[in-house]
Amino acid sequence: MAENAPLAEGVPVGGRRSRAVTALVGLVAAGFAVFALIRGPGLETGFPLVPLMAYTPYVAGAAVLAVTVAGVLRRWVSLAVLAVTAAVLVAAVLPRAVPGADTGPRGVLLRVATLNAHFGHTPAENIVALVREHEPDVLALQEVTPELAADLSAAGLDDLLPYSVDHSAPAAAGGTVHSVHPLTDLGDIGHDIGSLAMPLAGMSIPGDGETEPLEVEVVSVHPMSPRRPSSMAAWDDGLAGLPPAGPDGPLRILAGDFNATLDHAALRGVLDTGYRDAAADLGRGLVGTWPVDGPPLPPVTLDHVLVDDRARAGEFTAVEVPGSTHRALVVELVLPVSAA
Repeated sequence: MAENAPLAEGVPVGGRRSRAVTALVGLVAAGFAVFALIRGPGLETGFPLVPLMAYTPYVAGAAVLAVTVAGVLRRWVSLAVLAVTAAVLVAAVLPRAVPGADTGPRGVLLRVATLNAHFGHTPAENIVALVREHEPDVLALQEVTPELAADLSAAGLDDLLPYSVDHSAPAAAGGTVHSVHPLTDLGDIGHDIGSLAMPLAGMSIPGDGETEPLEVEVVSVHPMSPRRPSSMAAWDDGLAGLPPAGPDGPLRILAGDFNATLDHAALRGVLDTGYRDAAADLGRGLVGTWPVDGPPLPPVTLDHVLVDDRARAGEFTAVEVPGSTHRALVVELVLPVSAA
């Protein structure tokens, strides 16, 4: 039989293979298009769409690769769909990898660090070593147990950051804020909604004689993880409960494990109240923070330091701390001051 002789039903072998390839490429293009249609306007709701959105940067890269493959295979309709899809996803992801202009106020430098202590299993000496090396003025910790809080004091954290707001609790439920400046316990956003601790601390940074004291509020952020259907409502409530930024009143800093990336509409909603993401401002917004030495998953950016628009970010460092599945973030912020 000749190589391209018709089969009994009259479909050439080559034609059948060509149609199969066309169908497969079309299905791939449709899958990418559906993802972009959800991500673009922020339509993700519930499980598993919310967790999947965290992987948008990887989907964007795969979409660019798929454009090339469709072009090589000359599947022009799929190529057009994929090109539009890739453009939408890349436009959403790329800005956070491009440093913004270094403009903003000149004022008080405040170094902020944050770390998820992984159910309190991160050794206290490793956390204290982080503080000794990077010298933050403020440290926001999540998943702090009472035992870890005691170990941190014994390891010397109180000598480095003598003021604290301690809302430690068993397993993943606790959180703390530590500072070189006096702190006031202003409540707990997480406890108010029956979720994980998210202590709110008021901090007063003394003036230098020529400037007024600066009032700052710091939240150690830790909404529930959206890893199962039953936790979705608590995840939504945790992000919605974060205090908005504003042009008046205390300058606010949100630091911690948000269990969300900038590809989640809920986190973008927090930013829209007047916050800026320090890492994204500095072109480091795609640095993966979880998992480190944990589940075999591609790293995603769950940890953030947000500051309201009156301030700006000056430096950003992501640090691996043995014993935690999250990277610590150390960010230098420049806060505006008023003349005395």
